[in-house]
Amino acid sequence: MPRILTQQVLSSFRRLASNVSLDVSQPATQTNRAETTLKRFWKTVDLQERGDALAITLDSRPLKTPGGKPLLLPRSKRLAATLIVSEWENQRNVLQSHALPMTSLAARAIDTMNKAAARVDVRNSLLKYLDTDTICFHQNYPEPLVRLQNEHWNPLLKWARDDFDVELVTSDSVLFSTQPEATKKKLDKVLQSFDMWQMAAMERATYTTKSFIIALALVNGRITTEQAARASQVEVASQIERWGEVEDSHDVDYHDVRRHIGSAACLLASIPDR
Repeated sequence: MPRILTQQVLSSFRRLASNVSLDVSQPATQTNRAETTLKRFWKTVDLQERGDALAITLDSRPLKTPGGKPLLLPRSKRLAATLIVSEWENQRNVLQSHALPMTSLAARAIDTMNKAAARVDVRNSLLKYLDTDTICFHQNYPEPLVRLQNEHWNPLLKWARDDFDVELVTSDSVLFSTQPEATKKKLDKVLQSFDMWQMAAMERATYTTKSFIIALALVNGRITTEQAARASQVEVASQIERWGEVEDSHDVDYHDVRRHIGSAACLLASIPDR
């Protein structure tokens, strides 16, 4: 997934409104209009309990994923479900797919992360990030960058090495090639233990931060959303310290990174059912 959303999810989201559950006896003109114009066609958004799950409804009709599955979340994922309701409630006249990070992430988990073959592909893609992991490439100049690397990256590297008993090689050269295969095998086993929600969160966080290790720390509760965002933006932060902030660039990226990392963290949150 690129920094914002995968192209697949973006294109799929153009059909998301049409995936609202409709009776086959009902005309699809309203749905087709939403698909064509991306205009809001619903009046009410609600969260309903359906058995052991939570369903988000538009005008009492359950929302579906781009893959056509009911967008149902466990009761323990009430925070994520509530945020999805908020995303749809805050859509105004025109459907803004970029303003649905929680919806897209939950749909990704439901459509993809419980399929064995798809999970293998996702794991392989994520493990490739180890070879280009942001926090494994250090520079010794300028001073603000070195200080921020030491503050945000070194503790994460130590945590990963100690907790998972792996070797993580760092480099100050762009010619650095790969991490040890033994490291990848151990971390692949960690990914295999994740449930569908953790896998979706891991994928979103990895693609947003450009770091497997930052994402792994987030999923394991080692760091907060803000800490993950700061670790992923060390180079930008050092540039801002030296040269100042570029309006409509650094500030936009600041919020975009936190929105997507935050959606991953919220999907991971579990609230015991009363």
